[in-house]
Amino acid sequence: MKKAIRILNNIRLAFFPIAYGLSGALIGGTLNRIMIAEMEMPASLVGLFFAIPLLVSPARVWFGYRSDGFMLFGKRREPYIVLGALLIGLGIISIATLSINLAGSAMLTVGVLIAFLIYGVGRNLGHNTFQALVADRFTGETERGRAVTLYEVATLIGLIIGAGGLGKALENYDPASLTQVAIGVAVIVLILATFAAIKQEPRGDDVNAAVASASKMPFKQVLQEVVLPDKQIRSFFILVLFTFLGTLAQDVLLEPYGALVLGMPVGDTTRLTMFWGIGVMLAMILSGTVFIKWLGYMKVMRIGIVSSALVFVALILLGASGNAGAFKSIVFVMGFGTGLAGAGMLTGIISFTTPIRAGMLMGVWGMANMIGHALGSLIGGGIVDIVRFWMGGSAFAAYSTVFGMEVIMLSIAFWISTRLDLSASKAKLEADEVLPA
Repeated sequence: MKKAIRILNNIRLAFFPIAYGLSGALIGGTLNRIMIAEMEMPASLVGLFFAIPLLVSPARVWFGYRSDGFMLFGKRREPYIVLGALLIGLGIISIATLSINLAGSAMLTVGVLIAFLIYGVGRNLGHNTFQALVADRFTGETERGRAVTLYEVATLIGLIIGAGGLGKALENYDPASLTQVAIGVAVIVLILATFAAIKQEPRGDDVNAAVASASKMPFKQVLQEVVLPDKQIRSFFILVLFTFLGTLAQDVLLEPYGALVLGMPVGDTTRLTMFWGIGVMLAMILSGTVFIKWLGYMKVMRIGIVSSALVFVALILLGASGNAGAFKSIVFVMGFGTGLAGAGMLTGIISFTTPIRAGMLMGVWGMANMIGHALGSLIGGGIVDIVRFWMGGSAFAAYSTVFGMEVIMLSIAFWISTRLDLSASKAKLEADEVLPA
C-alpha cells in the first residue's frame, strides 16, 4: 500500500513541471513572435525582455540555500514551490496586459521589464526548489537520474500541450484573446503547482540534520568553502553555459525566422515549439531508458552537441532555399539533439547533489543553464538588429549569422567536455563528513 501511495505521489509531483512547461510555451513560444512580428518591436528589445528572467538565475543559488536550511511553515520545499507558481502567474498576466498597450511608451516599457522580473523570480524560485525536492525524494543515484529525466519529460509535455493549445487559441492574433489566455494559464499554473507540491516532502531525523547543517554556514561561506573551490564543478558549469548558449541563442528568434524568412503564419510558427518539444521529449525518454545505459551520459551529451551544431548548418541552407515545408522536420531534429545533450547533463548534475546542499547545487547548474540562455537571447537579438542594419534589412543574413555563431559555441562546449573528469570532484566532501553512511 505504501509503495502504491508513493508511486501516486511521484505521478502527482509531475504536475508542477507540466505547469512550468505550459507557462514557458506562452511566454517563450507565442509572446515573443507576437512582439516581433505583430507589434514590430526591435528584436534587441524583445531579447532584453526575455533575458531578464534568465539574468535573475544567479539568485537560484541563494533560493536553494534558503530552502536547504530555512523552512517556511515547517516545510523545506513545498511553500517555496507554491510561492514561485504564484509569482509566475502574476508575471504572465502583467506581461500580456502591459505589452499589448506598450505602443512606444517609456513608462509601459519599464512596466514590462518589471513584469518579466516578477515572472523570472517565480520561475527560478519554483523550478529550483522543485529540483531540490526531487533530489530529496529519490535517494539512489540511478533512481535520481531517472527521476530528473522523466520530470524533464513532464515539462516538455506541458510545453507541447501549451504550444498546441495556444497555437489554436491564437491562430489569428487578437489582443483581447491574448489577455484571456494569459489569465487562464496563470490560474492553471497555480492550481497544478499547489496540487503537485502538497505533502511531498520527506521527513525524519536525516532531514532535520541536513536542515540544521545547511543553516549553520552563512551563504558567502558556503560559496567560498563548498562550491567555488571544486575545479570540476567550475569546469562543468562552463560546459553547461556554452552548451546552452550554443543551443538556445535562437530561442526568441526561431519563430520570427519562420515568419520573416519563410513567410509562415502565427499558428504555424507557434506550433514549432510543439515539434521542438516532441524531439526533446523523445530524446529524453530514449536517453533515460536506453542510450545513457549503453553509452554513458558523457557520450550521449557529446552526440547531442554535435547533432545540434549540424542542425544549425541545415537551418542556414533551408533559409537559402526558402523551403518552409522542411522547417518543422529540422526543428524536430533540433529538439532531439537538445534532448540528448540535456539528458547527459542532467545525469552528470545529479552526481554533485547532496542531502545538505541539494537546493544550492541545483541552483548552480540552473544558473549556468539560464545565464547561457540569457546571453543567447541578448547576443542573438543584438546580432539580428546589427546585421539587418548593415545588410539592408536582410532577415536571412541576420538570422544565418546567429546560427553560425551557435555552431562555434557548440564546438567550444564539445572541446570542454573532452577535458572534464567528474570523478575527481570533491563536492560530496561536506555531506560525507556531516552525514556519514
